Amino acid sequence: MTHATPPPAPAGAPAGAYGSAALAAALASPRPDEITACRTVLSREGLLGPDTHVSYFGLAEQDKRELLAGTIAPRRFRVMLIDLRTGRSHDAVVCPEEDRVVSARLLDVATDGHVPVVLEEFALVEEVVHRDERWLAAMRKRGLTDIDRLRVNPLSAGVAGTDEAGRRLQRCFTFLQRTPDDLGWAHPVDGVTVVVDVVTREVLEVLDLAELPVPPEDGNYHDPAWVGRPPRAGIKPIEITQPEGPSFTIDSDGVLEWLGWSLQICFDQREGLVLRDIGIDDGGRRRPVLYRASLAEMVVPYGDPSPQRWFQNFFDCGEYLLGGFANSLELGCDCVGDITYLDAVLADAQGGVRTVPQAICVHEEDTGILWKHSDAWNGSSQSRRNRRLVVSFFVTVGNYDYGFYWYFSLDGSIELEVKATGVVFTSAYPGPGYAFASELAPGLGAPYHQHLFSARLDMAVDGTDNAVDEVESALVPRGPRNPTGTGFTQTVTRLRTESGAQRLADNARNRAWLVSNPSVRNRLGTPVGYVLHPEGRPVLLADPDSDIHRRATYATRHLWVTPYAPDELYPAGDLVNMHKGGAGLPQWTAADRPVEDTDIVLWHTFGLTHFPRPEDWPVMPVDTAGFALRPYGFFDRNPTLDIPAPAPGHCHPGGHHEHHEPHGPAGGHQEHGHGDGDRTGAGA
Repeated sequence: MTHATPPPAPAGAPAGAYGSAALAAALASPRPDEITACRTVLSREGLLGPDTHVSYFGLAEQDKRELLAGTIAPRRFRVMLIDLRTGRSHDAVVCPEEDRVVSARLLDVATDGHVPVVLEEFALVEEVVHRDERWLAAMRKRGLTDIDRLRVNPLSAGVAGTDEAGRRLQRCFTFLQRTPDDLGWAHPVDGVTVVVDVVTREVLEVLDLAELPVPPEDGNYHDPAWVGRPPRAGIKPIEITQPEGPSFTIDSDGVLEWLGWSLQICFDQREGLVLRDIGIDDGGRRRPVLYRASLAEMVVPYGDPSPQRWFQNFFDCGEYLLGGFANSLELGCDCVGDITYLDAVLADAQGGVRTVPQAICVHEEDTGILWKHSDAWNGSSQSRRNRRLVVSFFVTVGNYDYGFYWYFSLDGSIELEVKATGVVFTSAYPGPGYAFASELAPGLGAPYHQHLFSARLDMAVDGTDNAVDEVESALVPRGPRNPTGTGFTQTVTRLRTESGAQRLADNARNRAWLVSNPSVRNRLGTPVGYVLHPEGRPVLLADPDSDIHRRATYATRHLWVTPYAPDELYPAGDLVNMHKGGAGLPQWTAADRPVEDTDIVLWHTFGLTHFPRPEDWPVMPVDTAGFALRPYGFFDRNPTLDIPAPAPGHCHPGGHHEHHEPHGPAGGHQEHGHGDGDRTGAGA
């Protein structure tokens, strides 16, 4: 079942953790009329002409402190613009309600960096390269003369070389696509890198560095004839139904209420899903946990240092605007079960309205046992089923596809899981023993790489004055305190300043970070808190003097803590495209501000280090990364004691279950099922 419109919130329902309808309206996603009004203002002021493209459009952040104090100012929108004829770029703020441009800064791209890539650049690069005689000669040398079959893959350029300062560049690889249906990633024309100035529309350089054979084998996983075997038999249907509908409601501003949880769903062209004003009910008292949560940046650094590949470090948020690549999700394929879809409303390159239908998927799913105990002393046997709320979206950025899944559980836990799939970036494989790539198919390689995400978590644990402690497991030395040598304990270290709050995870010590509110105590007299549990995988694997280390410094630590500032939103800086580095977190934290008993933001780096395997080709099974936030002393006891027992007839003592005859091939069932990641029925 799918809901074309969200289940309505009941009249008088609270608007988020802070309970303010005015606040919810101030934070909601851009409306079509606001986008149109901004376009009108920008055109009137001469900032949006026939050759100008909107690179980024998003709601400008109002100071949280003013909003929570009830000062609701007219909404403002941040717009990044580029004239592709001249390269002139502006970073502007527009207030449609006041019908004016609040500010417009002409960028010095050599020092500020460039605005993010616009889609028009992708198309023009191939046209420019196809006309260049140097590139054509390099292709002829390899026996490739049909340029209609040669795909030019434009890529963000990294940092500018000494003779490239101020230019807006794409560095490009070439792939052979034998037919319109062929998977071009199977046939990299490796060893040739082309540098294109997208403003002057000229090829600056063609580097023909190595002549490697084009891998001959196709990878057309989408073609049943190429797969060469029939669909696997014996897969029986799994159907999940919620005959009474979902347990959540969503209002027109995106405020969602679900079994005690409240949060506001927003969407941004750069970050994708932005969740605001997250809180949970505790005995009739609505308690805030997070003011704002988003995926603020991600970088995909490649580990092949060869001259043709050194620049391969892609910032999918800051350079490409990840949210703008959101998929329209399909029931039965991307989301299965009782699903509510929400559209994403964005601005297009001309400043008009672009709607991505069904970009956001909201549903519930069963996650197994919540708690269970059979007591031998009192004879009781009790169990409860767990379920979680899922808010998700999927993007396709070039060859990779990413799903971002926010989970909210009955016990107060919050998780973010990223699901990486799609097609790995390919190369020619130089030969056995090559240190920087895997061989996926004969002659086909895939460079080693990482996917490093940064979650921005604007904490509000029972209020905005929070503190962070690093918590670790520790052995107690044998002695008077531990005469048997069996004692171990927990150490707690307060992180007091920005320099001291730049931390690495350590799974050998079970290291985690407790965010508490020292001014709010639970019934045992200890501060209420939430713990950030990291996965603890590798951070950025690059030399400190490398370009990517300077540009993605955020990815060198699992944790950063900063005091809240409304203009500190992106860990690698506002303008990442061709920026020389040092912006964002390293710049802000150089002041070494205090982060104790104040309004704080956590920046958590997590991700995958990918050594591609043959099983990842030609399409990659999902790999996952993420983290969890779990309550620690936030509640006075288990908050799920009020979850009702399964309905009569749902439990079958002794393991008995009913047997159903198999469905025929034309069963004609209404489409139900589980949401991605589900295990069993949502009402089981």
